[in-house]
Amino acid sequence: MNRRRFLHAGPGAAMLAGGGAGSAAAPAAMEPLDYGRSFLQGKWAENRVRFWIESRTRIVDGDGAAPVDYYQCASCKSENTFAPKDLFHKDNYDFLPIFGPEDGVIFRRKAWLNADYRQVRKSAEMWEGQVYKLVRPRAVRLLRSNKEIREATDSAVPIVAQTEISDARTKLRAIIEYPVKTMNIHDGRDLYQVDTGPVAFPDLSRRHARMAESLSLAFVAFNAPGSADFVIEGPTPIAEAGREVARVYHYSRLESFRAANRLYACEPGS
Repeated sequence: MNRRRFLHAGPGAAMLAGGGAGSAAAPAAMEPLDYGRSFLQGKWAENRVRFWIESRTRIVDGDGAAPVDYYQCASCKSENTFAPKDLFHKDNYDFLPIFGPEDGVIFRRKAWLNADYRQVRKSAEMWEGQVYKLVRPRAVRLLRSNKEIREATDSAVPIVAQTEISDARTKLRAIIEYPVKTMNIHDGRDLYQVDTGPVAFPDLSRRHARMAESLSLAFVAFNAPGSADFVIEGPTPIAEAGREVARVYHYSRLESFRAANRLYACEPGS
């Protein structure tokens, strides 16, 4: 299904100050992370697992509640941790966690439409809570034109994007931040296009009892400062000869938003 929803965009491009280490007191604006060197580590003594952080989503409540950060971590496979042999589960599945200060989400994507695919949990139940190991870039420069974006791409400097969306009805705003893994450029036409994911995509159209319940996995694309497209993971039918034969979880739901997109060239931290 292809739906186009245009929400009110947040503030325009600007250099951002402040930070946030994933606490409920995170500021409404945020300074980019060094995504090559930022991690989240569990506290459970039996397995102090370390996850690479792939994206960060900050939810800002217009009614005055403190902003909250959610950290989406890299995917791995189901495993028999510390076993002497047969380290992968035979019935294997993709495993991906998102951590928030109070609640998180665990995604287990199997080959079929499994009922336990998405589970919202207390963060304290996920490896007994988390320790944030966040690194800031040594220097950050806002890319203010297509030419600067193309030049930064050519120079092989890490680029971090922030896509900001909001819903005037619910008074919720989100800043989705992520390293740009794929960048398309056309020098002759002075064009660029970001294509990156997964990211933690929030449903801002309603207020959830637990904000972590609003989060889905998505890929994001944009080629202009004022709009962004998402392809969001969800139940997807598979058809043969016009007949549905199965359903799986797949990136298939298309959404378009008015947005404030910012791109930063980031010199890695020391």
